[in-house]
Amino acid sequence: MWWVYALLSALFAAITAILAKVGIKGINSDLATAIRTVFIILIAWGIVLARKEIYGINLLSKTNWLFLGLSGIATGLSWIFYFKALQLGKVSQVAPVDKLSVAIAIILSALLLHEVITWKILLGSILIIGGSVLIIL
Repeated sequence: MWWVYALLSALFAAITAILAKVGIKGINSDLATAIRTVFIILIAWGIVLARKEIYGINLLSKTNWLFLGLSGIATGLSWIFYFKALQLGKVSQVAPVDKLSVAIAIILSALLLHEVITWKILLGSILIIGGSVLIIL
């Protein structure tokens, strides 16, 4: 079932790139990121409140808070750079290079989380890296 959510994530990421490219036209990309973030906050908290999942907040450890906070910082920086790249480049170039994050995440998962990298994952990562380099050049 995980792959259904991953495919939906990819679909909405693709839609995001198109909508963002149109939305940032004529405005500062940092302002655009801030506006986008407001909508994300409203949607995320709306889902949590509608599902009555707010009670789980008591179960968060200091480690949860720390790493979710660091993840939020990394996400914010990713969005800021992504919107700046979209403002300066074409979606057809920026979006695929942004997906180089997949290969980087695989490498980091092996180094930091000791996840096993199979030959299929390795080959896929090499293809992603090669495709990104080809687009950049």
